[in-house]
Amino acid sequence: LLLRWRRRRALWRKVEEAQERQERSLVRMEAAAQRFREQHPSVNTVSILSLPLPELSRKLRDGSLPPDHVFYAYVGKALQIATETNCITEFLQESETQLRRAKLMERQGLLYGVPVSIKDSIDCQGHDSTLGFIKNLNKPAAEDSVVVQVLKRQGAIPFVKTNVPQSLISYDCKNLIFGQTCNPLLYTRTPGGSSGGEGALVGGGGSILGIGTDVGGSLRFPAAFCGICAIKPTGNRLSKRGVMAGVVGQKAVAAAVGPLAKDVESLALCLRALLSEDMFSLDSTVPPLPFNEEVYSSTKPLRIGYYETDFFTMPSPAMRRAVRETKQLLEEAGHTLVPFELTNVDYVIFNYCVRGMFSDGGSSFVRKFKGELEKGGAGIFFWLAKAPHWLKTLLSWISKPFVPRFSSIMRSMKENTVDEVWGLHHEIQDFCHQFIAQWKKLNLDVMLCPMLGPALGIGYPGKLSVAISYTMLYNALDFPAGVVPVTLVTDEDEEQLKDYKGYYQDWWDRTLVKAFRGGVGMPVAVQCVALPWQEELCLRFMKEVETL
Repeated sequence: LLLRWRRRRALWRKVEEAQERQERSLVRMEAAAQRFREQHPSVNTVSILSLPLPELSRKLRDGSLPPDHVFYAYVGKALQIATETNCITEFLQESETQLRRAKLMERQGLLYGVPVSIKDSIDCQGHDSTLGFIKNLNKPAAEDSVVVQVLKRQGAIPFVKTNVPQSLISYDCKNLIFGQTCNPLLYTRTPGGSSGGEGALVGGGGSILGIGTDVGGSLRFPAAFCGICAIKPTGNRLSKRGVMAGVVGQKAVAAAVGPLAKDVESLALCLRALLSEDMFSLDSTVPPLPFNEEVYSSTKPLRIGYYETDFFTMPSPAMRRAVRETKQLLEEAGHTLVPFELTNVDYVIFNYCVRGMFSDGGSSFVRKFKGELEKGGAGIFFWLAKAPHWLKTLLSWISKPFVPRFSSIMRSMKENTVDEVWGLHHEIQDFCHQFIAQWKKLNLDVMLCPMLGPALGIGYPGKLSVAISYTMLYNALDFPAGVVPVTLVTDEDEEQLKDYKGYYQDWWDRTLVKAFRGGVGMPVAVQCVALPWQEELCLRFMKEVETL
């Protein structure tokens, strides 16, 4: 008991030290912003912060806007949003050194002088990538991840790291070290996750461009919940070298690195910069596909598949209305909309996604929590992964008639043999080919889909792991998928929630309707999807939706 008490005390000390470092970071940001304001009292930071990224980068490159004016405007705004939402874990002090160098250098690189925020799990030299785990504190990265190296070569200035949920396997944003991050639009709502710190900071206007990751919706949830745009590219379009994963080594559900920003044009500019020779030479496993300008700027009418529901997670009234209104606007603009029928999404979620990510019965996932003070961040997955095989089998059998979804999750989290894992990968490949065949039979260019929304109340994502169906489908398929906010929740949407029952009418459905309530005025997005390696077409479609 004494040894255990001493070990726990040592862990708490590490947490307190990390929190003090976070506090010192914010103090440094405040001092830097204050110093700049005193030295340059005439600089109009409001007008700088109102510039969209393409215009801002143009002014930085042509010299009409000094990089220090932009940098300190964003440091000041980021500090304000961090104080309100608790989204920043660390200020990257070397960013000021990089800024001084940038002022002396030739103005080159598509992102010259642009301050960029970076998700906690993406390595920045000399800084921790904690994933919300105490064991990862005081283990600074030896070098920058490839994506950060490319950003720097393109002239960008990474200036802060942002908060994540413990383990990343969650679409909330809370861990024991840095605490809960709130939604900048309504503090009682979650900003989404696992790139939740990014969503809050970019959504609040404290960063003009953020870099996050996505293995089940981790870019798309924060963007949709905070009213901004994001794109999850095909898994290997951008380098993942130096990017920490929630479940290491699994190949069933494709993870991806991608940007978050206020608008689609900013996402396109970011991908233009990242899909450069620098990326391809630093990581030769990334296919050398530069940004296809012709596809992105095309104006030919699109043939668009669409669906209002996946028949697994019943959409909220606002989600359904968002798809219907977007469909109508697209048709009026001359595009062709074709209904697309989704089938067996329940099988995809349980058998491909859950079973794929936890093929070892969740044992490697559980090991990550060993020695941690808190183990609740990942919700049901941690507790199920911890349960012995016989208990999972028994509970699955008992609960099947009453709670079929719970029974399916239990069954999906059993330990698989190598033969079974190979079989599963083959099955996922077959499913992907069948999905593409259905897509091509309808001669589609892109797909319009619902996106979970509005933002759920804080704490709800941990209870609602099943509500990831709309996003995780496209990680299993490894299709590029982006989100664009299109509407706000109305009083009428809120009123219609009274009739919300869900497809299973189980505890999860009853909890989801509670999580949706009280969202009047919150943004709701749609999801835009393209076939693998067609990020430019996905962005072109997103731009069309955004414009309309």
